[in-house]
Amino acid sequence: MQPGFADLPLPDLRLRSGDTLLPGEGAYALEDPCLAQTFAQVPLAGAAAVDAAVDAAQRALRDPAWRDLAPLARERLLHRLADAMEADLPRLAALEALDTGKPVAIAETVDIPAAIGWLRSYAGWPGKIAGRAGTLAATPGAFHVYTRREPVGVVAAITPWNFPLVLAMWKIAPALAAGCTLVLKPAAETPLSALRLAELARQVGFPPGVFTVLTGDGGTGAALTSHKGVAKVAFTGSTLTGQAILAASIPDFKRVTLELGGKSPSILFADADLKTAIPQAAMGCFFNSGQVCYAGTRAYVHRSIYEEVLDGLAQIAASQQIGPSADRKSQLGPLISARQHQRVSALVQRAQASGIAAVGAGSPLPGTGHYLAPTVLRDVPPSAEIAREEVFGPVLAVTPFDEVEEAIALANDSAYGLAAHLWTRDLSLAHHAAAQLEAGTVFTNCIMLADPAFPFGGMKSSGLGRENGIEGLDAYLEPKSVVMAI
Repeated sequence: MQPGFADLPLPDLRLRSGDTLLPGEGAYALEDPCLAQTFAQVPLAGAAAVDAAVDAAQRALRDPAWRDLAPLARERLLHRLADAMEADLPRLAALEALDTGKPVAIAETVDIPAAIGWLRSYAGWPGKIAGRAGTLAATPGAFHVYTRREPVGVVAAITPWNFPLVLAMWKIAPALAAGCTLVLKPAAETPLSALRLAELARQVGFPPGVFTVLTGDGGTGAALTSHKGVAKVAFTGSTLTGQAILAASIPDFKRVTLELGGKSPSILFADADLKTAIPQAAMGCFFNSGQVCYAGTRAYVHRSIYEEVLDGLAQIAASQQIGPSADRKSQLGPLISARQHQRVSALVQRAQASGIAAVGAGSPLPGTGHYLAPTVLRDVPPSAEIAREEVFGPVLAVTPFDEVEEAIALANDSAYGLAAHLWTRDLSLAHHAAAQLEAGTVFTNCIMLADPAFPFGGMKSSGLGRENGIEGLDAYLEPKSVVMAI
């Protein structure tokens, strides 16, 4: 373990639901990606543990201790959990940094505060979830009609390794606010902050079975998402896994929310404010070492500013201080694993072997760990593999364009549609492009904002449904109509 984390207490790694220990099927190694060294063994949840966790969640769903908890009492309970997270913020951030390799300073100032913000935002909803009264529009007679909004049931949440606690909270907060119970399976590589969150939930008084964390691999996730006792699956991860989850949902007609892969474009129009656009377009790709689902990994730059933008992007890439997560001077950490490093490196190598050139000098890298320098590739053909495949690393493919419609067509020429970024001082152009771009979120003169107030999700192969906003809460509620003859 890194010296900066030598005294960091790990959470209880045992499989448990409330105070009940669950059976495991062996264990797997947890690795610090900054050192490429194992520091813990984590239990592997198999079918028996999944059955026990889902059964506990079903019992909790029917238990008056949760089912009949007054909405304002549920709000207070969620706020107590947020209070506990705030008090525990340094430890949560250190666990997140150790697990993911991201700089601890970023985990402290960005990731954990964001997760707390999401929880507090949705904690305000339970007392405001209401149905509505109405009349029958086409049926003669006297009737009293009203609707109820009820929790969908037991939720299975499957989350990735790039923002473990934030993306888990995108599911936990609305699910619990709606009155559901939830079983979370974090990514195998990054379970620590979720396990600590489960400890805090027990401490503040969540009833047993309401919120359970299962550690495990893809087999664990498959057993959970296909379980007959699960009513809804909320997943963030790869498009391929999302397809498998959607297929598994068919027999039981499970509700699903899928936030999947991305290959988001960034468009720098001729009138862009380059003092803002260049550093934002660069960090819109390089932030979190490129391990962001809606990172702007394709840059389309007007030919009149192309060389200036390339030079600026290369300078931003070379200026990044890359180092271990415990070092507060680090700006970027490693990729999550040797496998991911090999995959991203191979994509870059194949691009360069095909004649695509890199711009600028790479940043110096530590001697151990899965580090990869931010890379800017120029004159990338739209048909190139590096322009079409999701890389999930700090690699920016840059292509010139001449006309507005050409840029929009290039941006839309993708199987994905998660986000898009554009820079222009022309308000009319900005609205025109936003209307034409095939993306769930369009950022203009800004990057990578997310907020619990507005929906987030993708078009095409980037997913199904939306998280956040009222749309995110609605995904955990079932409307029921009640018709009474008077």
